[in-house]
Amino acid sequence: MTTKPEQVDNSLQNNEQQAFVGVFDLFKIGIGPSSSHSVGPMRAAEMFLAALASSGLLETVGRVEIDLYGSLALTGIGHATDIAILMGLQGEVPDQIDPETVASKLEQIRSEKELNLAGRRTIPFDEKKDLLFQRKTFLEGHPNALRFRAFASRESEEPLASETYYSIGGGFVVKEGDEGKGIACPMSAVPFPFTSAAELLKMAEEQGCTVSQIALENEKAFRSETDIREGIQKIWAVMQACVDRGCRNEGILPGGLNVRRRAPSLYQTLSTRPEENLRDPLNILDWVDLYAIAVNEENAAGGRVVTAPTNGAAGIIPAVLCYFDRFCPESAPEKIEQFLLTAAAIGALYKKNASISGAEVGCQGEVGVACSMAAGALTEVRGGSPRQVEEAAEIGMEHNLGLTCDPIKGLVQVPCIERNAMGAVKAINACRLALRGDGSHFVSLDRVIRVMKRTGADMSSRYKETSRGGLAVNISEC
Repeated sequence: MTTKPEQVDNSLQNNEQQAFVGVFDLFKIGIGPSSSHSVGPMRAAEMFLAALASSGLLETVGRVEIDLYGSLALTGIGHATDIAILMGLQGEVPDQIDPETVASKLEQIRSEKELNLAGRRTIPFDEKKDLLFQRKTFLEGHPNALRFRAFASRESEEPLASETYYSIGGGFVVKEGDEGKGIACPMSAVPFPFTSAAELLKMAEEQGCTVSQIALENEKAFRSETDIREGIQKIWAVMQACVDRGCRNEGILPGGLNVRRRAPSLYQTLSTRPEENLRDPLNILDWVDLYAIAVNEENAAGGRVVTAPTNGAAGIIPAVLCYFDRFCPESAPEKIEQFLLTAAAIGALYKKNASISGAEVGCQGEVGVACSMAAGALTEVRGGSPRQVEEAAEIGMEHNLGLTCDPIKGLVQVPCIERNAMGAVKAINACRLALRGDGSHFVSLDRVIRVMKRTGADMSSRYKETSRGGLAVNISEC
């Protein structure tokens, strides 16, 4: 069905309201450049292969055809959607694939014109005929849609199986028809179910605890505390490794814009002239810029990153967390866990009540949400009350309302990389503003989330990850 990209199936939203969204949902280990356009489609391919295997059809497949719709079709090449799908059909998964092997595997597929489905069955594959970009069609469920069809042979007209999936942001994938079905981790299973910031604040005040403690108790409904803490520390380790790689890896980012990596030279400048920090305290912000840029340059190059909560905004939370870890006296390993738990609680509010998809609500759903999450989390670990946490998160989004997603050439480079640096600095300032007050403020976080959702609905599709407006169509002026 063809429809306007602004329309979204309400069953997706209703299902998310009932589901628990935790730290391991919002922070996923994967590869760049996009959570919705590469991580999600790779996961969708994995799901399709699993469906074929469970129905006993995998061994009879002779051809696979994939149709991309909406934003996936319009910016899929720049976001490496095609590459992610090919890797996924060969059995690769986002958190385990080695980014260094992607180029050689892709070259083999294209030169031999064959796919090895799930590593079990080799079939012919003609990318021009079998991977189709339906750029004029948006499906009703979500702007990011893709359909897989499996046939017995190249001559077959009737498919053995056909499934449609929606990549709804942050690496989350929903199969068409499953929107209202049972939820693996229902909100009803946790001790502190909340769907609004008001409910979260009330619970924290009644329990006399922090936002991160509420989040931790909810996580314990599904896994042990040891597993939770080890999992969070693994996420933090991947974030730090991404920053380190970004500071070392030089060269030109792929895609044709010829954007040169800036993080290595910025790192060298800051490292060789540390005395400048004594003259200008704001040089600390140069380090924050560096951390964010390093991560997003790695993301743009297809490196290993953590969705936070998306790949397009993956640099903000690591940058703010590195700032806290390296420049703030309160830093400690347990504080890292509190930071990410608090950030996840805030991110869940956006996931349930609005969106974290740039194709659905623009970049306010990516950079805006990440800024809000980072601002609230930093406020907690720096000693802020739950009300100050809520205020900081609100400030972080209020001043990102209406932020468009208009990547040049569909690449997650311009303006995305610098936008992460700006978002990280804005999050730190939001925290500082909140800590200077008592948590009383005019606009609530719940209200700003509602406004953000409505703003996204009102926003023209040209500014929602379609590369049809804004900077994307004014390259000569950039």
